[in-house]
Amino acid sequence: MSHTPVDGAAPQTPHQDLHSELGALRGERPGRSRNPVIKAADLAWLEFEKPDLDQAEVFARDFGFAIAARTEHELWLRGTFAGSPCMVIRRGRASRFIGPAFRAAERADLDRLARATGSTVRDIGVPGGGQSVALLDPSGLPVRVVHCTEQLPALPEQEPLILNFGTDHRRTNATQRPPREPSRIQRLGHVVLETRVFARTLDWYLDTLGMIVSDFLFLDGQRERGPTMAFIRCDQGSVAVDHHTLALHLGPGTGYVHSAYQVTDLDAIGAGGEYLTERGYQRSWGIGRHIQGSQLFDYWRDPDHFMLEHFADGDLFSCDLEPGWAPMSASGLAQWGPPVTRDFLGANPSPAKLREVMTALRGDNELDPARLLGLMKAMSS
Repeated sequence: MSHTPVDGAAPQTPHQDLHSELGALRGERPGRSRNPVIKAADLAWLEFEKPDLDQAEVFARDFGFAIAARTEHELWLRGTFAGSPCMVIRRGRASRFIGPAFRAAERADLDRLARATGSTVRDIGVPGGGQSVALLDPSGLPVRVVHCTEQLPALPEQEPLILNFGTDHRRTNATQRPPREPSRIQRLGHVVLETRVFARTLDWYLDTLGMIVSDFLFLDGQRERGPTMAFIRCDQGSVAVDHHTLALHLGPGTGYVHSAYQVTDLDAIGAGGEYLTERGYQRSWGIGRHIQGSQLFDYWRDPDHFMLEHFADGDLFSCDLEPGWAPMSASGLAQWGPPVTRDFLGANPSPAKLREVMTALRGDNELDPARLLGLMKAMSS
């Protein structure tokens, strides 16, 4: 379906004031698979290795996680919502991201997935018990699909503040004093991954896990070569879900970019950010509001330099919404907030980054000089 650019005199389109103003042009790639193997229900948790679990636990508590379980070799983190943990950190010789785990809608999905991929359903040591299928995406990143036997019970919430709006006075004879405490994490929202084989990796998540695209981003002057970023959600039919559970973008690296965790509201983000600052942590970017997904956001680095996001008030889309298309740019990352930082963009030069770029340009992948220059231009625009 083709749409023309929207201006003041143009007719409204399904994308106007929704996510991206434009839909696909004729012949551009669709945002979903016709016959996926399964339809993953959600992102379950993320898996990391780190040498110092005590240091990881200190940051986790300061950032707002609760501890689901702790052993000599594993640390399981959770939010306040009932369900599965948000993250597992295993003791390892170096700090590294292992991969994501997605939640199967039902136990039979694991058998279907195992048959289609030649894998095996195995028991896993998640708190409460469960089973999983271990896969590799086209980037070589390990991906689990899990079904948990028991759900963790809900924990006490960080209550939203009562706000006054114009003549709608909900709070009288009472002051507003958000507590200076960690932004209590409610749940894991999404993970962002970088890949040198963007199209193949995107197709794998659509075909294997039944995910669907909410928004595509393309490089200025290179739209005919296809998108270089996709914001992807799970397909739960008429049930509206997060605008993106996974975001993929083309780049010289492979793997983790950041992960995002829902908190109650803007005051939880702001007061929690002050709490982190007082303890010596450095904000990577924020506070602001995104365009794709509309989330209020704030980004931080943990002691191992992994980036984590607090977010609130994100968009929710049901399955009948088609993808939007928009040009990629640094200025297009936020509706308001401070200018995007070089740290957030990963634009600080280093020998490791230069080696990564050179390796990518020599390899059999989708990153060529024109794509690299386009990405550099987008991140400076």
